[in-house]
Amino acid sequence: MRHFLVTLALGLAIASGFSAENASTFNVGEFAFQTPTGWESVKVVSSMRKAQFKVSGEGKTSAEVVFFHFGPGGGGGAQANIDRWFGQFQEPKDKLNAKTEEVKVKGRKVTYVQAEGTYLSGMPGEAKTPQPGTMLLGAIVASEEGDVFVKFTGPSALGKASQPAFRKMIEGAAPAK
Repeated sequence: MRHFLVTLALGLAIASGFSAENASTFNVGEFAFQTPTGWESVKVVSSMRKAQFKVSGEGKTSAEVVFFHFGPGGGGGAQANIDRWFGQFQEPKDKLNAKTEEVKVKGRKVTYVQAEGTYLSGMPGEAKTPQPGTMLLGAIVASEEGDVFVKFTGPSALGKASQPAFRKMIEGAAPAK
């Protein structure tokens, strides 16, 4: 009996450690990303989305982080996505404090995008819900296997607080196993 309990406890410890490790790493395209502390993986709501997270803030505020990957040549390219993301705001681009920045990370081009304003939430072709005071943080990770597009949308204060974790996650991407 004692051997059984020890084996059971060891099995549970290994299983829980294995689950925790798998929960913290996820693959999109050719990349393995580490989930930032406090980000909650949620069920993907569209076949276009490859991973989705909820980031909780003060009170009941939260943000959404979505990963997209369409394969080689898919997704419209970096500039088309940047333009689309800026176009998802009510205000014109020059009123959004819109920024783009291209950097090299581990030999790959990463394009960061940032904007703040009234985000028009909703699926393409459907009615939009204005969300004032929203920040968009975006990243486009270049890959010959198809770019990975990452979009964070949520309250501006939460976006600013989450930006270091967002960048660390993007820049820490490793080849998927």
